[in-house]
Amino acid sequence: MGMGVERTPANSSHDRSSYKMAMLLIGLSLETSKQREKDRQREREMGEETETTCGKRLEGVWKKGKPYVMMVGLQCGAAGMFIITDATLKQGMSRYVLIVYRNAFAAITLAPFAFFFERKIRPKMTISIFWKIMVLAILEPLVDQNLSFLGMNLTSASYTTAIMNAVPAVTFLIAVILRLERVKIKEVRSQAKVLGTIVTFGGALAMTLYKGPIINLFWSPKTSHIVLSNDSSDKHWLSGTLCLLVGCVAWSCFFILQSITVKKYPAELSLAFWICLMGAVLSAALTLVAERHPGVWAIGWDSRLLAPVYSGVISSGITYYVQGLVMKTRGPVFVTAFNPLCMIIVAVLGSIILAEKLHLGSIIGASIIAVGLYAVVWGKSKDHVAPTLLTDDKEAAGELPISTTTGVAKLAAGGKNNHKLAGDLDDQAKLSVIRTSG
Repeated sequence: MGMGVERTPANSSHDRSSYKMAMLLIGLSLETSKQREKDRQREREMGEETETTCGKRLEGVWKKGKPYVMMVGLQCGAAGMFIITDATLKQGMSRYVLIVYRNAFAAITLAPFAFFFERKIRPKMTISIFWKIMVLAILEPLVDQNLSFLGMNLTSASYTTAIMNAVPAVTFLIAVILRLERVKIKEVRSQAKVLGTIVTFGGALAMTLYKGPIINLFWSPKTSHIVLSNDSSDKHWLSGTLCLLVGCVAWSCFFILQSITVKKYPAELSLAFWICLMGAVLSAALTLVAERHPGVWAIGWDSRLLAPVYSGVISSGITYYVQGLVMKTRGPVFVTAFNPLCMIIVAVLGSIILAEKLHLGSIIGASIIAVGLYAVVWGKSKDHVAPTLLTDDKEAAGELPISTTTGVAKLAAGGKNNHKLAGDLDDQAKLSVIRTSG
C-alpha cells in the first residue's frame, strides 16, 4: 500500500497564501517595470522638450536680433561706399562717368533677380508708370547722385553722411507741404516730428555756417594713405553744403514719388532695375554733353573700377534685398534709425584712411542732426498707434506711407475712416522702399 502525504487544511491555506504572494510580487514587478518605462519615456520627452525649448529660444533670439545684425552690416557697407567713392572722386575720376557705371552695374545685378523672382507678379508697363520711372531716374541717379558726389568732392565723406541724415526731416516737410502728412499739433507724436525737423535743419545750418577748430583724433595720421589730386574741401565748403542740401531735397522727392509708384507697380526689384537702367541711360547722355574727352570713360584695375562695382553691387544690389527684408518686418522707420551709425563709421574711417579733418562745427552739427533725426523717427514710430486712413480713392493714390510699420501705419491727408482697410494694408505689406543712391 503506497504511502501519501495527507494535505491538511493548514497546508492548503499555506499554498494559497504563497501563490497569492507570488502573484502579488509578479504584479508589483510588472508595475515597477511599467513605471520605470514611463519614467524613462517622460525623461526622454522632457529632454526633447528642453532641447526644443532651447532651440526655440535661440531661434527667437536670432529672429529678434537678425534685423539689427542686417542693418549694422548694411550701414558698414554704406560707409565703405562713401569712403571708396570719395577717394575715387578726389583722385580725379569724373562723377558723371562714375554714376553711369554705377547704375549700369546695379541694373546688371538686379536684372536676373527681377526676371526670375517677379515674372509672375510683375504688372504690365503702362505709359503712366514709364513716365514716373523716368522722373524717378531724373530725381535720384541724375540729380541726387550728381549733386551728392559733387558736394562730397567739395567737402568730405563724413560731412556728406552727416548732412544726409536730414533726409527724413526734409521728406516730412515736403509731405506736409503736399498735404500727404497730417500734423495734429496737440498730439505728442506730431510735436516730436515738428520739433525734430526744426532741430535737424538747425544742425544742418550749424554745420554750414560754423566750421570751428580742427579736432585731432589720436588715431588720425598726419597724411592720407591715398593721394588726392584736388582737395578743395576748405575752399568750397559752402558750395558743397548747398549741393548736398539740394541733393537731399531731390532724394526726398524721389522717396515720395517712389512710394506712390510702387503701389501702381508692386514689383520692387523690377522697379529698381528700371530706375537704375534709365538712370544709366540718362547719365550717359549727360556725360556725353559734359565730358567731351573720350579718355574719361577709361577704367582700370584700380579704384576707378572698384568704386562703381562696389556701389552698384553692394549699395544698390544687396542693399535693396536687405532693406526689403527688414522693411517688411520692421518698417522703414527702423531702417532710418540706423543712419547715424554710418556717419560714425565714415567719420572714423575717413580720418584714418583719407586723413579727413574733423571740425568742431561738424561734430556739433552732426550731433544736433542725429537728435533731430531720432525725434522724427520716434514720432513716426508712434503713427501705428492711431493710424489715420483715407476714404477717397483719388487721395489714396497720392498718399505717402513713409511711416509704415508691418501693415499697420498709414499717413494721410485727412478724411474719414477707410472701409477698405484690408486691401490697403495688403498694399502696405508689398511696399519696400528702395534707395537707389545706396
